[in-house]
Amino acid sequence: MEERNSTRLSSSTNDTVWECVIPYIQESRDRDAVSLVCKRWWQIDAITRKHITMALCYTAKPEQLSRRFPHLESVKLKGKPRAAMFNLIPEDWGGYVTPWVVEITKSFSKLKALHFRRMIVRDSDLELLANRRGKVLQVLKLDKCSGFSTDGLLHISRSCKNLRTLLMEESYIIEKDGEWAHELALNNTVLENLNFYMTDLLQVRAEDLELIARNCKSLVSMKISECEITNLLGFFRAAAALEEFGGGAFNDQPELVENGYNEQPGKYAALVFPPRLCQLGLTYLGKNEMSILFPIASRLRKLDLLYALLDTAAHCFLLQRCPNLEILETRNVVGDRGLEVLGQYCKRLKRLRIERGADDQEMEDEEGAVTHRGLIDLAKGCLELEYMAVYVSDITNEALEVIGTYLKNLSDFRLVLLDREERITDLPLDNGVRALLRGCHNLRRFALYVRPGGLTDVGLSYVGKYSPNVRWMLLGYVGESDHGLLEFSKGCPSLQKLEVRGCCFSERALALATLQLKSLRYLWVQGYRASSAGRDLLAMARPFWNIELIPARRVIANDGNNAETVVSEHPAHILAYYSLAGQRTDFPDTVKPLDPTYLLAE
Repeated sequence: MEERNSTRLSSSTNDTVWECVIPYIQESRDRDAVSLVCKRWWQIDAITRKHITMALCYTAKPEQLSRRFPHLESVKLKGKPRAAMFNLIPEDWGGYVTPWVVEITKSFSKLKALHFRRMIVRDSDLELLANRRGKVLQVLKLDKCSGFSTDGLLHISRSCKNLRTLLMEESYIIEKDGEWAHELALNNTVLENLNFYMTDLLQVRAEDLELIARNCKSLVSMKISECEITNLLGFFRAAAALEEFGGGAFNDQPELVENGYNEQPGKYAALVFPPRLCQLGLTYLGKNEMSILFPIASRLRKLDLLYALLDTAAHCFLLQRCPNLEILETRNVVGDRGLEVLGQYCKRLKRLRIERGADDQEMEDEEGAVTHRGLIDLAKGCLELEYMAVYVSDITNEALEVIGTYLKNLSDFRLVLLDREERITDLPLDNGVRALLRGCHNLRRFALYVRPGGLTDVGLSYVGKYSPNVRWMLLGYVGESDHGLLEFSKGCPSLQKLEVRGCCFSERALALATLQLKSLRYLWVQGYRASSAGRDLLAMARPFWNIELIPARRVIANDGNNAETVVSEHPAHILAYYSLAGQRTDFPDTVKPLDPTYLLAE
C-alpha cells in the first residue's frame, strides 16, 4: 500500500515538474517531440502551447486547431504555395482566411497576434476581427495577401487601439482613400511597427504619418509606399525612437553631377534622420542623393537597395562607408566589385540577398553581374554570413568549395544561375555542391536553381547524402534521369518541404521518392513527365496525403509598355501535402484533386 502511494506521489511530482518545464520549450520541433513521449506530456503541450505556425492552411481544419491548442496567443497561417509569389500558381487557387477568422474570433479568447501570409482576406474578415478581437489584438500581419481594401483597414484602425504591429508588406490592397491611416493616428498610442511597404497605398498623407509618430512614442519601425522624402521632414523630427525606415521616394530630380558624387545634401539639407535609425531602405535613391546617408552610414546595420537607382560604382562608394552592416538587400548590379568591397569593409555581414535586376540595365552596366569571382571574395571576407540568396551570371565548383570552407555559420543558401549567359565556365557543379554541403553543417534551407547539365545524377545523389539537417529545399533544372532523384531520396532525413521545377523526372519517380523521404510533409513540382490522368502518382497515395493537379496553362500578360501582350507557357503542377482536414472543398476550375478511387474506377 505504501509502495503504491509512493508511486502515485512520484508520478504527481514529475507531472508538476514537467508542467513547469515544458512551457519554456519554445522551438516547435522540440515541442513536437515532447508531445509524443506520453499522453500526459501531450496534454501539457496542448494547454501550454502559446504559438503555432501552419505552413499550409489546408493541413488542418480551424476547429481541429482550437481543440488541440485552446490557449494559443499567436497564430501564423500560410496559404498559397510559395510559387504564387512568382505568378506560377493561379490567382484563384485558394487560401481563404474566412473560416480561420470565424474560428479564431469564436474560440481563441487569449489570441493577441495573427500573421496571415499569401492568403485571401476580405474586408468582412477584418471587420469581424476588429469587432470581436479589437480590444486584445496586438499584432496583425497581412503578409503578401490580397482581396481586401482600405475599408477593411479602417475597421482595424478604429477598433484595434492596442495594436503594436500592423504589417501589409507586398499585399495587393484596393485603395479607396487614406482615411484608415488618419484613424490609426487618432486612435492608437502604442504602435511600434507600421508597414505598408511595396503596396499601392498612395493616398496616405504625410501629416498622418507625422501624427502617428507624435502620438506613438514607441514607434521603432515605419515602412511605407512612395512619398516624396521632403514631405517627411516633420515625421523624422517626431519619430525620436525610430530604428527602421523603408520606402519614401526621390521623385523630384535634383541637379545632376557630371563626375563623382554630390557631397552636398542640396535640397535635402533639412533632412535629419532620427538618432537611433540603423535600418534603412530608400526608394529611387540615386547617386546624387547618396550624401544624405553619409552621416549615418557607419551606424547602419541593415540596408535595402533593391529599389535604389545605383550602379556598381555607387554601390562600392556607399558600402565601404558601412562597416557595421549586418543585412544587405540589393540587385545583381552590385557586381563582383561590390562583393569585393563587402568582403573588405563589411566583416559583420550576416544576411545577403541579391535579386535579379532588369536585363537591359545589366547590359548597359557591364560590371553589373555577380559571378564566381565575387562570391569567392565575399566568402573569404564575410565569415559571419548566415543567409545568402544570390542570382549569378556565372558560377564554378571552386566558388562553391570556398563557400563550404569559409562560411561555417551558413544556415540558408540559395543560388540561381541566370540563363542570359550562354557560356558557363565550369559545369556540372557536382563537386562544388558536395563541398559546400559537407562544409556548411548548419544548413537548414537550400536552393539550387541551375540549368540542364548544371548538376548530374551523381551531384543530385550528393545533395541527398550531405543534407542531414536541411528542412526546406528548392531544386531547379537538376539531375539527368529518374535514377538521380531516387538516389537523392535515400538521404535528406530531415526534409519536410521539397519544391522542384523544370526537371526531367517522371510521375512514378516523384511518387517513389516521396515515399522514401520519411520526413516529407509537402511537395510542389512544376514541369515533369506526366502520365495519363496522373495514374503513376497513385504510388504515393496514402492516408492523410492530399494530391492536387494544376494543368498546364497559357498566361497572357502585358509587356509593361502597354503595347504588346506576352504569352508564357506554364507547365503542369503537382501539389501534395499531409492534411488532417481531408480533401479541401474550395477547388477552383484551375485545380483538380487526384482522387485514387476515381482513377482506379476510370
